[in-house]
Amino acid sequence: MKLTGTIFLAALLAVLPAAAGVVDVRDHGAVGDGVHLDTAALNAAVAACARDGGGTVHVSAGRYLTGTIVLRSHVTLNLDAGATLLGSEDPADYPSTPGVWDEGTEMMAPLIYAADAENIAITGRGTIDGQGRVWWRRLELANPRKPSQQPQTPADLAEVEKLKRGRPHLIRPVRCKDVAIEQVTLRNPAEWTVHPMLCEAVRIDGVAIHADAGSHNTDGINPESCRDVRIVNCRIDTGDDCVTLKSGRDEAGRRMGRPDEDIVIANCVMYRGHGGVTIGSEMSGGVRNVTVTNCVFRGTDIGIRIKSQRGRGGVVEGIVVNNIVMQDVPVPFVITMFYTGADRPEELRPVDAGTPRYRDLFLSNIQARGARTAGSITGLRERPVEGVTFSNVQIQAASGFTCTNVQGIAFNDVVIDTIAGPALILRNATEVDTARLKTRRPHPGAPLIDAEDSKS
Repeated sequence: MKLTGTIFLAALLAVLPAAAGVVDVRDHGAVGDGVHLDTAALNAAVAACARDGGGTVHVSAGRYLTGTIVLRSHVTLNLDAGATLLGSEDPADYPSTPGVWDEGTEMMAPLIYAADAENIAITGRGTIDGQGRVWWRRLELANPRKPSQQPQTPADLAEVEKLKRGRPHLIRPVRCKDVAIEQVTLRNPAEWTVHPMLCEAVRIDGVAIHADAGSHNTDGINPESCRDVRIVNCRIDTGDDCVTLKSGRDEAGRRMGRPDEDIVIANCVMYRGHGGVTIGSEMSGGVRNVTVTNCVFRGTDIGIRIKSQRGRGGVVEGIVVNNIVMQDVPVPFVITMFYTGADRPEELRPVDAGTPRYRDLFLSNIQARGARTAGSITGLRERPVEGVTFSNVQIQAASGFTCTNVQGIAFNDVVIDTIAGPALILRNATEVDTARLKTRRPHPGAPLIDAEDSKS
């Protein structure tokens, strides 16, 4: 029988061996029925791929219940459309891993973990689902808001005990180089979703992140003390901050001294989360050289948020925010050194290693509609927030923008329209340029600027 070209090719592919460098998880015993625990099979496939010098671990359509998967150098974990990794609800399926900031401490391993690896990737059109709801319920039992919510039964107490080592993040590479996460959908982490620590050359592209209503601490993407990070073309809808930049906490972060730096966040859409893009509050090693551009924030509690407090230390500098649209964001801008609210802005204290510093922030081409408050900047009396420029910014809000303990603030071609009260309130502000600030809604008896203990 004579074979046509198409039939011949199909027949040839049927007898050829699997592509070199591709390891199928089902060949290592993965079942993919959502019931059997596939942790051992998935890790065996990764190990086999690494032993052969690297390649792709292929996860075909199915539901794979699993605990921690450890990625290794030169291995790509590729999830087919229809493939879902389901995070185990049992803490025993997540081993302990060494802590990063304090020697001798431990952290619960995430669902996908890598340490000291290079050239690793998670790709494909599949889904990684942390099945976080049971973990959130445990947290609610452990921290009841009402006496009636206290653990009532032995089963409730047993659930609380399962939080003894914390909750697993979804993806956490540590001290890795050349990390890529592309196209996958990430759902319902027990805690943070993507948490690179001390990594270099991280690319997160085209990823969709979603956490159901009622989730707790389900931050989207949190690079911590990383260098050369690109977060692009992502859709993020979480129960906490959408993107947060961190660099360690207090003395431990200052001692390591590894800033989060050289970071681009572009072409992303942020929904719900507490903050669209947040810096801090753990930023003791510093955050610098950050660009946020071409993003939409819709319904986040805050748009751009920089938060710290006395005792943290660290420097936040060289931040550029450009081409942003915010819709129904109650507070478009919060830049504060009083995150915990434990002390007061009027207090004056000595400057020391724990005194944070913010400087050289540039925010331009931003439109915010449907805000409750236009925003606020709150520095320390002993160290004001320095060098902030707003350029071509339009804000529609119920009340105006407040600046307290600031130095060198400029409003260039800025329009702040309020329902009532002044557009700008200044308290202990120096070197303020408001010559090109205006409102389209002047209110009888209310000045454009309410200034106290301030001067231009």
